[in-house]
Amino acid sequence: MKRTVKSITRVSLIAASVALASATACASGTHAHSHSDGHGASVIGQPGKASKVSRTINVDMTDNMRFTPANLTVKKGETVRLVVKNSGKLKHELVLGTPQDLTDHYKQMLKFPGMVHEDPQMVSVDPGATGEIIWAFDRAGVVDFACLQPGHFDAGMVGKVAVK
Repeated sequence: MKRTVKSITRVSLIAASVALASATACASGTHAHSHSDGHGASVIGQPGKASKVSRTINVDMTDNMRFTPANLTVKKGETVRLVVKNSGKLKHELVLGTPQDLTDHYKQMLKFPGMVHEDPQMVSVDPGATGEIIWAFDRAGVVDFACLQPGHFDAGMVGKVAVK
């Protein structure tokens, strides 16, 4: 009987370890969002090259849950450097995406609030710090962005890039 209890306990510990490892991998920030229309073209653009940057746009993030400016305009085909400053005392981020991608990612952030981001269309910025995204906007339309830290998206920390 003791042997069976030990075996069950050992199996339970192994299962718990596997579940924890899976949850950690999901929360690691390496997201598999395609942002594609199914034809290989990105609907939000693609990571840009520093050598192709035509201009820099400064965006400020504050604890009033707003981006300044919240509405940006770029030219189709333009590669820009978004310099994102966190003027607040809370961690903030700027994540480019479709409305659906942002909503889905936000739901994940609520489940895993310590998620670390490593994707080129997003930057997490500690209080008082600055980060950047270099992005090529290769399709006309609107690209949304948001802070997906828990509570920030719901508070209206969103913006748009008009690509003309």
